[in-house]
Amino acid sequence: MISIDTLTKSFGKFTALKNISLQMQAGQAISLLGPNGSGKTTLIKSILGLVIPEKGTITINGHVVKTDWNYRAQIGYMPQIGRYPENMTIEQVISMIKELRKDVKRYDEELIEGFGLDRIKTKTMRNLSGGTRQKVSACLAFLFSPDIYILDEPTAGLDPVSSELLKEKMLKERSAGKLILITSHVLSDLEGIASHIIYLQDGDLMFYKSVEELQIATGEEKLNKVVAEVIKKSIPQTAVNP
Repeated sequence: MISIDTLTKSFGKFTALKNISLQMQAGQAISLLGPNGSGKTTLIKSILGLVIPEKGTITINGHVVKTDWNYRAQIGYMPQIGRYPENMTIEQVISMIKELRKDVKRYDEELIEGFGLDRIKTKTMRNLSGGTRQKVSACLAFLFSPDIYILDEPTAGLDPVSSELLKEKMLKERSAGKLILITSHVLSDLEGIASHIIYLQDGDLMFYKSVEELQIATGEEKLNKVVAEVIKKSIPQTAVNP
């Protein structure tokens, strides 16, 4: 689904990504991890076409990102902080996004109903809490049932019930053969969802392994302990694609 070949991106003298190569496949739920400044945001923005790398190629379902913008219709993106016109209602924002994709005949409104946004659809964005804005962002990401989801800190600000609802939706989409790329600082939220882990450090790909492989290598079961052990022991030393 997503093929990344020797991707390099610099900002002045700072190199955010260093010859990153990855293959991400349908049915994977990949947790993108790394400390602040590791290159996670740059990688996501490169995939979305918001950042243009000076070296390397990104191909999404046969579309080369640099030359064919049509691939974006295959991605549902949930930003960490969604920014919307403050004077518009929830209903108007959703309708506006639908207008941009008139080619879609069937919308996935499962989260809209699950979060109860249909009951508060006349509220303006300026009057929403951070958690409710997050719900709007989640609903928009899943609205067109794309092949690929990129979710940036998806459960941040959500109450426990809404967080579980979103995680159930992620699992459902993964089971349907969708590719999900998730960044999160709360590893417990990815327990049972993530099938693979990508770890970036200072722009380098430290490892890309399945959760099962890492559990065997570390002897740990819980995702946060698995990641902590891998980092501590530096296992493996080189980047290896699954």
